[in-house]
Amino acid sequence: MVGLKPVSIGDGECTVEVTVLRAHLNAGNVAHGGLHATLLDTALGGALLSLVTPHEWCATAEIVISYIRPSKEGITLTANGRVVKRGKNIAHMEGEIIDLEGRLIATAKGTWAIWKVD
Repeated sequence: MVGLKPVSIGDGECTVEVTVLRAHLNAGNVAHGGLHATLLDTALGGALLSLVTPHEWCATAEIVISYIRPSKEGITLTANGRVVKRGKNIAHMEGEIIDLEGRLIATAKGTWAIWKVD
């Protein structure tokens, strides 16, 4: 629905991208922060998913996002996420969004819960 595209996933890292569409814009005519949050949550969560076993699952427990600069319609955004440290029941994650010119758009740090499934 949002239009995220997977780029790569593996070894505790994940990259996803999206092109900002008119539907993503807020009343100020820039991408809504929710788009950035979704992009970062997906990249960070994907990074951890690349490390969990078939008998584990995970979910975001907390994510803190710093919005650095706005994104306008037509710009492609790339989010990179990585596992900083993975424990038995918790993982620490970080990542960032950049545009195609390499400008930093937003950063994120987060904590993910990990649990066993049957």
